[in-house]
Amino acid sequence: MKLFLCSHFSSVGSLIKEEIENKKVAFIPTASLREGYTGYVGSARKLFKKLGAIVTEIDISTEAYSTIQSVFEDADVIYFTGGNSFFLIDQLRKTGTDELLKKELAKGKLMIGESAGAIICAPSIQYIEQMDEKPEDYSQEDAGLDLIDFYVLPHYLTAPFKKVTEKIMTEFSDLNLCPINNRQGIVIDGEDSKVICKD
Repeated sequence: MKLFLCSHFSSVGSLIKEEIENKKVAFIPTASLREGYTGYVGSARKLFKKLGAIVTEIDISTEAYSTIQSVFEDADVIYFTGGNSFFLIDQLRKTGTDELLKKELAKGKLMIGESAGAIICAPSIQYIEQMDEKPEDYSQEDAGLDLIDFYVLPHYLTAPFKKVTEKIMTEFSDLNLCPINNRQGIVIDGEDSKVICKD
């Protein structure tokens, strides 16, 4: 399985530019749809464009399953923006996109998860509730996609998340937490995982 997990994609995406250049990208902004601030979505779009990627943007909460399926099948890279982790996992499960994603990842495609997109890869997303509010219409258990055996904690010690990330580190010290700041990314390729950093 190939994953690139990060806090802030536009800051670190160039670290994996050879994986993105001139590739077809399924761009999923769904996690950001109920957020006040969404500047990171635009900056991610800009970076993909700069790297010559062919981007197809698709909101999984409103799109027909057949459309999501064809976009995913056609893509080389599947990218999830940041936003609300609970809203994102809810939509993935409700629409069956979670299973579609796993099928495409099994073919060796790269998934890029930014913030919420990284959090949902863990076995559970309960640990992030202090950072992300559960939507009122949330209908799932707190299970994540279980693609990794650790828990990404994005925006570690980064404003405005400094206090909450410290608190999560303390309260969930029994979990295998992997804190990353906005200039770090986690590369997972098969069994290997490593944190890479932008100078």
